[in-house]
Amino acid sequence: MDGSNQQDISRFIVAGINYKKTDAAIRGQFAINSDNYARVLAASEAAGIQEVFILSTCNRTEIYGLAADASQLIGLLCAHTEGSEELFRSRAYIKQGMSAIEHLFNVSAGLDSQILGDYEIVGQIKQAVKFSKEHARIGAFTERLFNSVLQSSKTIKNQTELSGGTVSVSFLAVQYIGKHIKDLRNKKILLLGIGKIGRNTCKNLVDYLPTKNITLINRTDDKAGQLAAELGLRSSSYLSLKQEVRSADVILVATNAPEPTILAEDLRNSGEKLLIDLSIPYNVEASARTLPGVTLVNVDELSKLKDKTLHKRKAEVPKANKIIAEHIQEFVEWHEMRRHVPVLRAVKTKLQEIHGNPVFFAPVTDQCPGTPFANHHERIQKVINVMAVKMRQHNKRGCHYIEAINEFMAPTVN
Repeated sequence: MDGSNQQDISRFIVAGINYKKTDAAIRGQFAINSDNYARVLAASEAAGIQEVFILSTCNRTEIYGLAADASQLIGLLCAHTEGSEELFRSRAYIKQGMSAIEHLFNVSAGLDSQILGDYEIVGQIKQAVKFSKEHARIGAFTERLFNSVLQSSKTIKNQTELSGGTVSVSFLAVQYIGKHIKDLRNKKILLLGIGKIGRNTCKNLVDYLPTKNITLINRTDDKAGQLAAELGLRSSSYLSLKQEVRSADVILVATNAPEPTILAEDLRNSGEKLLIDLSIPYNVEASARTLPGVTLVNVDELSKLKDKTLHKRKAEVPKANKIIAEHIQEFVEWHEMRRHVPVLRAVKTKLQEIHGNPVFFAPVTDQCPGTPFANHHERIQKVINVMAVKMRQHNKRGCHYIEAINEFMAPTVN
């Protein structure tokens, strides 16, 4: 990879869609799983993209990379997802340079989340970057930026209340059940899918609802059985899904299947039911909401719920913004120093050549041991350090190059 391009902030670009302009049905067309993520990464180098990672969650799909143009990133993503490039562009936001960097910091802090301060996004970013790194698509620029983002997010978590309280989507689902379902002790709850969101939802069900009449189902029966045993719940085979759906009063769906797992036909004439679909794309057939007695709530509708915790979090936003600004400044300073490294090395080499040239200096052995020329390595490094500081402050490479040589050539005063 070309090192100069890697270090150019202006080449860092993000193109994405999220919950603000795009509903879950459209977001689902651009969702990335591990298989098509691997295909995207494999094709990225040929597409002229140097470093790249994709953040795909229930609320957003964003592709970040070092590229000459956003079209490279958009074309790469859309070539490996169901949605068209035209549809993506009609709903997408594109940010470049410092704007893209600020966006990533805001996303990692939960400032851009559908639920303000949602800290689960940090783990999702970690997984996205880790997967890309395993495929050799993360370089020095992105790795340093990623580490700065994690440090910023951690500081915000520890020093503010931006993520205080419990208002994750999984908690809001449980909160919704508690408010809308009476006599919960006599109701049967079914949870389908025990991935990360499913597990969090399951634990919230146990912690916040006055019932353990909860059945777990997963495509892998063993996983459902293990979690049920751990929490004192019941599990059932995936083969029994239709029967369990018909007998349940409350059904939570947290699967990641590309097509609906629960169909309207599965629910017809089976009594009153509340279904909460936490999946992207939706895993409950949309027409199910037209059936008598069936209430269907999806992740977008759920996220509109507000409570006192969110109001408290809003008051913490200025503190979070200040922390982000500090970490961005540190990253920019690192970037500037890294950008100047080739020039500093060239000047250091030139100074060493000058020192060894008898036209400029007499051999070291002819000088008194106590004179500054006797330790020319130390003197050269001192000149380089001064040059580095001036380059950071004034950004005039050529002038400092000449100035450093003049400083080295100038006689010293003891």
